[in-house]
Amino acid sequence: MDEHEVRLERMSDDEVADWLPTAMALYEQARREAGDTPEQAAAGRRASEQRFFPDGRLVEGQLLHSIRLGDEVAGWLWLGPWDDRGELWWVWDLEVHPSFRRRGVARRAMLAGEEIAREHGASRLMLNVFGNNDGAIALYRDLGYEVASLHMAKPL
Repeated sequence: MDEHEVRLERMSDDEVADWLPTAMALYEQARREAGDTPEQAAAGRRASEQRFFPDGRLVEGQLLHSIRLGDEVAGWLWLGPWDDRGELWWVWDLEVHPSFRRRGVARRAMLAGEEIAREHGASRLMLNVFGNNDGAIALYRDLGYEVASLHMAKPL
């Protein structure tokens, strides 16, 4: 196997349980950095956990993958349908560990994720990116994603 090949591997229930606290803490932190109050960020985290991990396990239909580069875990990609119809899918979370960044891992993981969504009947793939994440915004634009909604804020 090519040591530079990016593969997605579905996480086991045990891996999801280990992943969940770290991922949700990062999500909460990103919300604070994007302007949420600590209370708002915590509420957003709780809402996500209740919707997608009601018993600590990922709900049926959502797909959480380890991103692997060769034999190493380089991050994760979580995607899945918005609702039961399954045509509209979301990239809920993409994280590439710092030591693997700037090597094309996120791009290749996103392209693999798009193929997975297509195979599951998705006709559209959406994602949210916080406005202060310039690198991710550039990547998504380069991959053909366009602004579908835009929230703006001004500190007072």
